Amino acid sequence: MKLLFVFLSSMFFSYYALCQDGIVIKADGQSTDVSGGTHFLSAPSNDVFDVLFDVYNNTGSPKQWVITRKKVNVPVGWSDGLCWGHATDQFGGTCYSSTQMNYDIWTSPSSQAVVFTINNGEYGKMKPQINPDDLTSGTAHYRYYISQSGSAFYADSVDLVVDFTASIKPMRQDPIVSINPNPANDYISITLTNAETATFRIYDSFGAIVLKDFVSGTKKINVSDFKSGIYFVNIDISGSRPFSKKLIIK
Repeated sequence: MKLLFVFLSSMFFSYYALCQDGIVIKADGQSTDVSGGTHFLSAPSNDVFDVLFDVYNNTGSPKQWVITRKKVNVPVGWSDGLCWGHATDQFGGTCYSSTQMNYDIWTSPSSQAVVFTINNGEYGKMKPQINPDDLTSGTAHYRYYISQSGSAFYADSVDLVVDFTASIKPMRQDPIVSINPNPANDYISITLTNAETATFRIYDSFGAIVLKDFVSGTKKINVSDFKSGIYFVNIDISGSRPFSKKLIIK
């Protein structure tokens, strides 16, 4: 019986090591591989904040990974979101809100609309968004599993432990986005106030996307090739609800 236990234990740890082989997870700006380990931090504020991880594919073959988030131990009132995308995606990939992730164990969709390929030597950007409850001090423990799309097996993981000391939340001004001129002929300027960056999509009246970009401060856009008509500009700002503005092109 003892020999059997040792043999099975050896098989388990060999399998575990094999599953982890080739995946490297690093917190943004750090060189230490935290795959299979824990990343500790203190909440930088009592507002929504991002924690960025780089997930490297050194397995020798292309991968289409999905992320599974598990709430190991999270104080009541805390919420979290997640963005997951290829390192080359300037928009940060696909983001999921706390409402979409309202389960203790949640997995990012594996549909072709959002899944992407990470070739060997490339990496993906995983960005948890943590929002502590303003009046609840405590420590939150999240775990993020990496797995192949369509597979029931977890290939690797990283734990995130966040300490937060409750304090009085300062008044924050709501983000403001202005579009001028409107109506427009040749150019428009999109100006962002009270926020660092925002992504936006411009839709025509049929719901087709005609432009996808981001703004930091002010961005000037050539709309001379747009057909005359009504357009809608959808703006997404981290930590705020998405909203839309109407744009008229003469």
